[in-house]
Amino acid sequence: MRPLLLIWMGLLALLATPSRMAAGASSQLAPARSPASQAPPPPAARFAIPAEPQRPGDPKAGYDALVNAGYVSCGVPWSIFRVAYGDAQANRRLRGRRGRNARLSYDMTALRTPRGVEVVTANCLGCHATPTREGVIIGLGNSALDLTEDFSTYAMAAGLLAQDGDELAEWWRWSSRIRAVSPYTRPDTIGVNPADNLAAVLAAHRDPETLAWSSEPLQPLPPREPVPADVPAWWLLRKKNALFHTGIGRGDHARLMMSSSMLCTDSVEEAERIDGYFDDVRAYLLTLRPPAWPYPIDRRRAAEGRELFEAFCSECHGTYGANESYPNLIIPLEEVGTDPLLWQSTAREGVPMVEWFNRSFYGRSARLEPGPGYVAPPLDGIWATAPYLHNGSVPTVEALLDSRKRPTWWRRSSSRRELDPVALGWRHQVLSHGKHAEPDASLRKRIYDTTLPGYSNQGHTFGDELSDSQRKAVIEYLKTL
Repeated sequence: MRPLLLIWMGLLALLATPSRMAAGASSQLAPARSPASQAPPPPAARFAIPAEPQRPGDPKAGYDALVNAGYVSCGVPWSIFRVAYGDAQANRRLRGRRGRNARLSYDMTALRTPRGVEVVTANCLGCHATPTREGVIIGLGNSALDLTEDFSTYAMAAGLLAQDGDELAEWWRWSSRIRAVSPYTRPDTIGVNPADNLAAVLAAHRDPETLAWSSEPLQPLPPREPVPADVPAWWLLRKKNALFHTGIGRGDHARLMMSSSMLCTDSVEEAERIDGYFDDVRAYLLTLRPPAWPYPIDRRRAAEGRELFEAFCSECHGTYGANESYPNLIIPLEEVGTDPLLWQSTAREGVPMVEWFNRSFYGRSARLEPGPGYVAPPLDGIWATAPYLHNGSVPTVEALLDSRKRPTWWRRSSSRRELDPVALGWRHQVLSHGKHAEPDASLRKRIYDTTLPGYSNQGHTFGDELSDSQRKAVIEYLKTL
């Protein structure tokens, strides 16, 4: 039970990830992905995403809703949950939580369903917060989640612990959704995020007009192999005019965010209730700021790096400081050159998901609008957000700025976040082989293999023009953001 709840309760929150909301969808038989090299290039023009009006909200109420409200309204009955769990360790608890939540881990929330059954479910922090020895960093995407295993069998077995008919009904409601999405949400690498396939499967099982759940899919399902995505930091939201790596999420950001509840939201009325406080959640997220670099900074070298950054990088990534600016540019795929599969499955294979969303309750004030490439993100707190690129294929900023240093196969040095203060990113082990040559399954899933579709570390070679000394200066400056 314990692995099941840890992994799947984190997975249920993935829909809120600012990544590729529209997953690929081509047939119910889950066809194989096309090789990345076959993806046609999008139009060659950069596109500046315009700002759109957003609902105001109350940050204090938003924090309370984020950590206490049951916006994911189905889950594991408490009588089952308590068999596997005791109280969470102190460094995994959050301030301001009430009742049973005060003793739960940051990524889980207790609520009472209309049947009167107390259940424990996921919240958005399963993917959008990172636990450390000192406490939980809210807003830092958790790039160490292991979502590689199929736990649907455990979900079925858990029902044997239900104590009465109402608990059994609540367990069945939750487990039926888990079994529907499980085959489509298993990446083969620890740390990458399958949120887009999760969104596509849930949409395929829902009527867009009523949001009612259907046990059989109502539209084509995505391919089974999820396209990998990294989880961007929440503190970047205050600068963004659109959500997700491709900038596809337009209009009402709070409405886009509250679609994270889609696993269990079975009616428009329930969606409206949740939507009623997600403007507050968004307001809270806009107050987040990145953690400061924890070590000394060479201010002279950082000043040199700032000049270089503003000359070579600011056109896409913006400027920082008292008069900061951010252009919200989508950079065409043929210009940035990064792995095309995420874009392809959003702009081409993801058409059914886009159409479903825009017809549904969620599309009344928000919309999915595919663009020509990937958004050049703000870089606030970049030191804390390794790995890099939209698929997390580059372990350090040094390698991001010098494509010759990007390993073809690599593995993090441990399961903990270990900072490399020189290369700026994760300490990692460069390997001489990929997944197919690794006989140990436990090690195989820890290998990041850039030869696989969707996992390429190609593109973004702009830093190759710099000298080693200039790159070191830019890295020193990035520590100040």
